[in-house]
Amino acid sequence: MDYPRFHVLDGQHPFRDAVPGGYVAYRARRRPGTRVVWFNFRLAAEMGLIPPGHPLELTTELRRAIRETFALTILNEFDLIHGTSVPAREMLPGTYMATRYLQMQHPSRRGTTSGDGRSIWNGTLRYRGRSWDISSCGTGVTRLCPATAAEGRYFQTGSNDASYGCGTAALDEGMDTALMSEVFHRNGLATERVLTILQDADGFAIVVRAAPSLFRPSHFMVHLKQGAHQSLRAVADLFMARQQENGNVPLLRSRPARYRRLATDMARTFGRLAAHLESEYIFCWLAWDGDNILTDGGIIDYGSVRQFGLCHREYRFDDGPCFSTTLTEQRRKARHLVQNFAQIRDFLITGRKQPLHSYRHDPLLRLFDREFARMRLRRLLFRVGFPEATAHALLARRKKQVTAFLTAHAYFERARSARGPHPVSDGINWNAVFSTRDLLRELPRLLREGVTPSPRDILELAWSSYATVEDRIPSPYRLRMARRLTGCYLQLLASAATLSGRTRGQVLATVEKRSRLINRYARITGDSITHAATALLEARPKLSVTAWHRIIEQFISDQVLVPGHRQAASETALRPAAGAGGLLDQLNDLNEMFRHGL
Repeated sequence: MDYPRFHVLDGQHPFRDAVPGGYVAYRARRRPGTRVVWFNFRLAAEMGLIPPGHPLELTTELRRAIRETFALTILNEFDLIHGTSVPAREMLPGTYMATRYLQMQHPSRRGTTSGDGRSIWNGTLRYRGRSWDISSCGTGVTRLCPATAAEGRYFQTGSNDASYGCGTAALDEGMDTALMSEVFHRNGLATERVLTILQDADGFAIVVRAAPSLFRPSHFMVHLKQGAHQSLRAVADLFMARQQENGNVPLLRSRPARYRRLATDMARTFGRLAAHLESEYIFCWLAWDGDNILTDGGIIDYGSVRQFGLCHREYRFDDGPCFSTTLTEQRRKARHLVQNFAQIRDFLITGRKQPLHSYRHDPLLRLFDREFARMRLRRLLFRVGFPEATAHALLARRKKQVTAFLTAHAYFERARSARGPHPVSDGINWNAVFSTRDLLRELPRLLREGVTPSPRDILELAWSSYATVEDRIPSPYRLRMARRLTGCYLQLLASAATLSGRTRGQVLATVEKRSRLINRYARITGDSITHAATALLEARPKLSVTAWHRIIEQFISDQVLVPGHRQAASETALRPAAGAGGLLDQLNDLNEMFRHGL
């Protein structure tokens, strides 16, 4: 079988012609001795790279197509200065681009030195009415890396002389990204996805990512900060054209209409996204430059993404020169990003760049606040276990009750340990005391059994594994809050029964079933994914390629925790290969062990 669509990915992209100053072009060479470690068959079929129903088998022809397309490394400035010799047969035709975008790790806040520091864009594909961007991480260090900006010199690929200056990727890093991004995608979160992971002869990885659009807000911000109206307009036109191609926005022939729609979509998208991330305890380091997120709200750059098991609202990632935002600060940073897009909107339409502070009261910010508030309530009702129609009725007819429950629930989410802040492996944290996921899972079960928990019972259900002996003292205030939470919960059940025309028992049965899945005991966290990736890579030599891919597919399918999506995942999940049960049990044990972690 031939795989001709791989050959389209030769570095060409409309961005190259539209934004001539928006990238640095690099020649590339083949990377001998590279092997394919993992391939996302499901994503490849969606993109049209392989036919539908292709077996989980890396045939000789498929391996060759993957290696010829993605097993490459750039010839960077260090190579050119030092006259690195490359056999002619290893050189690839054409060039690949490292795009420029604003990046807060750089001394300049204008984006003159920043962008893709260890990645290149492989190109773009269109299949069945949908377009895709593809890029590769770990293909060599570019002049846009933070290390070059900080030290004023070029680096050799693979060098460890400076932070952010190696240009390489690690195999476990790629596996982490593949697992978490695919779980997020199947649970309904927009995200880049890993298409394939390769490993070269030196042990370094190439991680190939794909998304309907890989444009970041920082691709806009770099031109905004420099006052480059023409380049900014080109980026905006390209992004909106892609959104129209993919059916996300209607055809808008007027440029002002397109730019107003862009800004409005940013307010809606990032209001909802900020609420979703906060509600699901997903740390994504949203910041003013828009570097760690996609313009369509998709998650990117999983090196600093975390899925917390609890509301660890004081966790900060240590990024060397600075610490990250916290889980709850992401809202403020997302709002500030929307304010920047209000400025972008007017700059694009009028050609005049007004001061950012003049947009402090722009209607976009009110729209952002409304979308955040609505999504936060919707996500809470989802986590409780109410079906969408019931949640909609509660928000329309009993919003005060929902808000009261939100307040009571938030107390337990945000309570912190008496231990205080302390170092963790990649930053600092202040442990959460309660697991409201455990509470929301067990409470409907007890009520169905005819038991109404006392306030002390509520505390016992909700204590997390991080709660110390001092934390577990049932103070009068905590007992009062536990009583309030139970009362609000029972009110919601009664209202849901009234609004849906069902009995309380019928509503409770639905809530119990859904909550048991949504708040599953063995859930992934950043910690569990890291250990799962290690366990999978260690087991890989002992398994056939097909068996290994089947285990990964089953692991991902088991973490689909949205009831409707779960049914679809169950129908397509594969039966693990013989002898794989032990590894799957090990992965499940890791999810249980680290379920409250970072």
